[in-house]
Amino acid sequence: MATTSTVDAESRRERLLDILSADGIIRLEAAAERLGVSAMTVRRDLADLEAEGQLRRVRGGAVPSLKPRSFVDRMSTGAEAKRIIADKALALMPTSGAVAFDASSTAGTVLSRMDGLDRDLTIATNSYENFQSARRVGGTAVLIGGEAEERTDSFVGLLACQAAGSLHYSHFFTSAGAVDPERGSSEVTLAETQVKLAFVDAADETVLLVDSSKLGQRALARALEWQRISVLVTELDPADSRLDPYRELVTVA
Repeated sequence: MATTSTVDAESRRERLLDILSADGIIRLEAAAERLGVSAMTVRRDLADLEAEGQLRRVRGGAVPSLKPRSFVDRMSTGAEAKRIIADKALALMPTSGAVAFDASSTAGTVLSRMDGLDRDLTIATNSYENFQSARRVGGTAVLIGGEAEERTDSFVGLLACQAAGSLHYSHFFTSAGAVDPERGSSEVTLAETQVKLAFVDAADETVLLVDSSKLGQRALARALEWQRISVLVTELDPADSRLDPYRELVTVA
């Protein structure tokens, strides 16, 4: 009996991680129904996975751990939410001039969906993966170099900050590790924050692209205050009550 129980627990936890990867969030009651177990059982599984550093529990479920993750790892999480966010972001995209994208996988999804659009843009980014996507868009792609941050597949440091501030952008499209109505956005590393602030300083408008699992959360390094952000874009309907704490702070899309 003990062996069967252990195997079942391992199987459940694997499926919970699959849900987290696909949806970007685990909702306790929905996960219990999908797995055919009680909410208490799922709660225990989430506690074990959190102890292993696989996720982070929040009210009503769990979200990915707030730690540096590779671009490929991040790109595979919450794909559907990223697609919805990207389509909303495309409606804000100018037809000419210079725009900047951070090293996030959400920004990468926006770039991947720009193929075939009639745009004459200079696109700057501190991500090699996003630079490759920008090259396929057309126009001029600019890779912001600097020190390689191996954990996040981005370029950071003094040279990256200087290069990020060397152009004038109409829009800067950026994601975040976490978003809080009191503190603004935050990141998992201070180095990522510094490059993003350099982009913000050089942009007319900053568009924050985050899925709903990041709302109401805080990460290690404080990044953008609300007065530096023009538009908040999520996968949610703009009328969703989860966006209520942000309506007086920023335009919600």
